[in-house]
Amino acid sequence: MKNMYVAIVFALLCNMGFSQNSLTGTIKSADQNEPLFTVQIYFPQLEKGSVTDENGNYTINGLPQGNFKVIVAYMGYQTYSETTVISEGTNELNITLFPSAIEMEEVIVSTPFHKLQRENVMKVERASVSELKTKGAVTLSDGITNVPGVENLSTGMGIGKPVIRGLSSNRVLVYTQGVRLENQQFGDEHGLGISDAGIESVEVIKGPASLLYGSDALGGVLYLNPEKFAVAGQTEGDVNINYFTNTNGIAANAGVKSSGDRFKYLVRGSYASHADYHTGDDLSVTNTRFGEYDLKTGVAYQAVNFKTDIRYNYNQLKLGIPEEIGEQTNERTPQSPYQEINNHIVSSKSNFFFDKSSLEAILGYTFNNRKEFEEGEEGAALDMDLSTINYNIQYHLPKWGLWETIVGTQGMFQKNSNSGEEVLIPDANTTDFGIFATSHLHFKNNSDLQLGLRYDTRSITGDETGIVGEEGYIEELDNSYNSINAALGYKWEFLSNITGRINLASGFRAPNLPELTSNGVHEGTNRYEIGNQDLTNEQNIQTDVSFEYKNEHVEVFVNGFYNVVNDYIFIEPNGDNIDGNFVFVYQQQDAKLYGGEVGLHFHPHPLDWLHIESSFESVTGKLDNDNYLPLIPANSWTNTLRTEFNKGTSWLPSSYAFATLKSVFEQNNVSEFETTTPSYALFSIGLGGRIFISEQPVDIRLSGNNLFDKDYISHLSRLKVDDIGNIGRNINLGVSLPF
Repeated sequence: MKNMYVAIVFALLCNMGFSQNSLTGTIKSADQNEPLFTVQIYFPQLEKGSVTDENGNYTINGLPQGNFKVIVAYMGYQTYSETTVISEGTNELNITLFPSAIEMEEVIVSTPFHKLQRENVMKVERASVSELKTKGAVTLSDGITNVPGVENLSTGMGIGKPVIRGLSSNRVLVYTQGVRLENQQFGDEHGLGISDAGIESVEVIKGPASLLYGSDALGGVLYLNPEKFAVAGQTEGDVNINYFTNTNGIAANAGVKSSGDRFKYLVRGSYASHADYHTGDDLSVTNTRFGEYDLKTGVAYQAVNFKTDIRYNYNQLKLGIPEEIGEQTNERTPQSPYQEINNHIVSSKSNFFFDKSSLEAILGYTFNNRKEFEEGEEGAALDMDLSTINYNIQYHLPKWGLWETIVGTQGMFQKNSNSGEEVLIPDANTTDFGIFATSHLHFKNNSDLQLGLRYDTRSITGDETGIVGEEGYIEELDNSYNSINAALGYKWEFLSNITGRINLASGFRAPNLPELTSNGVHEGTNRYEIGNQDLTNEQNIQTDVSFEYKNEHVEVFVNGFYNVVNDYIFIEPNGDNIDGNFVFVYQQQDAKLYGGEVGLHFHPHPLDWLHIESSFESVTGKLDNDNYLPLIPANSWTNTLRTEFNKGTSWLPSSYAFATLKSVFEQNNVSEFETTTPSYALFSIGLGGRIFISEQPVDIRLSGNNLFDKDYISHLSRLKVDDIGNIGRNINLGVSLPF
């Protein structure tokens, strides 16, 4: 750590002697040869950019020398993505954009080489949070179900966690502010625990990502990108208010950000409050109420060859834990049992730019306090503190011919401690260390190769807890795990409009503390769980194949995967009974998951404002004994008719409308301890746009989900065992005021 500070000071001093290189130019349209106003031009690696003036001109100052990818994005035009050389002094780059009805592409941050979606060797899904909000998402975990291949394992509306192609919990990593989100995510009633306020976009890696992220990324990664700082020389802010009829819910947030030539800052605060949700039968599901406070802030400093930012997020949640449909009220304060969760995330990201290489260092600290209160008890039954320090240091080597290479090290130190009346998992320490290298090769025939290798080690030590022979006794733990993983991917473009991808990657997951140490009744499931300290790594190999066809008016994609998981950890009864509770023990057996997604996007000429979208997704999971895995999402088919107008009247410059029918098929491929789930269909509509009131822009959104108030139960609802339905009709009204 001391050496890191010395390097930062050295970089600051060195920057005083560097010349102020700049990039300037004009951006025009190819169809009308006219300058384009307010076009964004951006260097993703430098996190620096500008916008064009009314004459299409732009200037970006304070650039380091070297080769950097530049991105130009503007609604209604193809996204420009090229590497440009920044030399000493003033550099000029004039750009012509070509019209396109396809949505703007964005840079993928969760993969290491800062490529656009179409350029990436690994297929990564991306969705902006503003887009998810137009569809009436109540929470972030609710909104991500709009991403193909992603579902939500829920307990009511306030508790949800991502499911990527049938895998969830500790098999899916969540990253926010560039660091791991660690908040006791192993628990069934432990949700995502982060507000969508101040989150700009969501990226989803669907498959093993251990090469980039180490243990627990066996099933994929949900990568949350925080909102960007303002462009240099600008100050901006906004106020956002949302109302939800079903939960009588209110969600509001406000933020402001400002950037000078070197210093930047931003701050955003949010508040949400929801009463119990109502099913399609208009029954209020008791104790699904929840409230949330959230604060996100950041400061940054940017010089020519060095930049750094520090971000902080505080999140406070108070969540009811539903058990039955009881008293019908509009109360907002949770009753017992309920959870109180406080989460602090501090992250630092620093970049050093040398002549032909660069260094990135991300440091993070997360502190999570989770308390659970039960009926009839004064203090917290569970009171767990989890503190996590993690680091990720990557060195981008000088480009060698057509090769780009990154080497790095990544690690974590985590401490879990208990101070409540009950002990669910022991006081324990977890230490991770990994080293990796990955390379990207771009061939001249419009094809790309990416490969990498990684080694990881994890050690877990836990204290002895309780009295030998009694319920709750946990023996001392001292286990170590290690794994070598690799990834190989190839992308090629042929017949001008078709892109093919094939990726082969391995991943691993070390067993978590509950799987190793459990010895007692697990509340909420009414079963006695026994851990197994002899559990070994889960290790998987997944093959992904995808094809995309795209022209100016039609997009078609086909994604398929086959995932083999060796030593898959699961829990099953052994036939014993303790104090009226069936005994469940953790076991291991090989498993496999397979399926994929197919989609179509059609916008006919000359009706470029009209969009017809259709997608189908499927996943099947089985153990080696041919039994089905639990909590596998049902097959679904989603069809959307959407309109977009970006050149409206002076008082309504942009608007949209959509109608969506999501058909979920019967899930009869269930484990021995599940019941089948009937099919259902949900109809949703929405509309919105930007209007001007006395020269003040106002964004308005109106959406209705489950418009016909269908009474249904999702196969991934943990309330299914109690025959409690999911949320019924929900109308959302949202208003945003930018200033």
